[in-house]
Amino acid sequence: MIEPMTDVSGLSIGILGGTGDQGKGLARRFALAGLQVAIGSRSAERAREAAESIGSGATGGANADVAAGADIVIVAVPYDGHKALLESLTAELAGKIVVDCVNPLGFDKQGAYALPVAEGSAAQQAAAVLPGSRVVAAFHHVSAVVLLDPAVDEVDLDVLVLGDDREATDTVQALAGVIPGVRGVYGGRLRNAHQVEALTANLISVNRRYKAHAGVRITDI
Repeated sequence: MIEPMTDVSGLSIGILGGTGDQGKGLARRFALAGLQVAIGSRSAERAREAAESIGSGATGGANADVAAGADIVIVAVPYDGHKALLESLTAELAGKIVVDCVNPLGFDKQGAYALPVAEGSAAQQAAAVLPGSRVVAAFHHVSAVVLLDPAVDEVDLDVLVLGDDREATDTVQALAGVIPGVRGVYGGRLRNAHQVEALTANLISVNRRYKAHAGVRITDI
């Protein structure tokens, strides 16, 4: 059985790249759960518009302001802008739990495929860029369509949480668990994030074949 979860009710959540569907969907679910949520973007105006669109008290602002003001920061930007964004925010993210949910993927006529990352994975790249932060990998396989759908009350999904800091992974597992239907499941050390990020390409293939929004469930726990 999964251990009792950490209390995250008093923590504020910042989502960088929160104007995209994935970030906005996570922001919506966390706000609905009663957490203080701020959406970040290169454009503060776009971030405020995204926050207004999901309601539930979410706010928006520039990435740097959101990163500085949040207790936990989720990185949900496209991979091609991932490293540069984090390099620009090392001071704002120092000492914080940084949750990387970026999937380095390419697309061609055969579908999605995993891209090579020099550091091993996007999460390991984040850890290399942010040595003063507590980097955790999570939320890679959550369907943005499901997160944003007002008709979906419970999300049928386990979120694999990877990292080298036990307190940080426990906190992120608990954060996943505030979304009804979701469990946060410890998935190993950060060095194993590559497989988790790459699995997203397989799930995209599943979803295209079966016209679904499939996720992952872990059995026997």
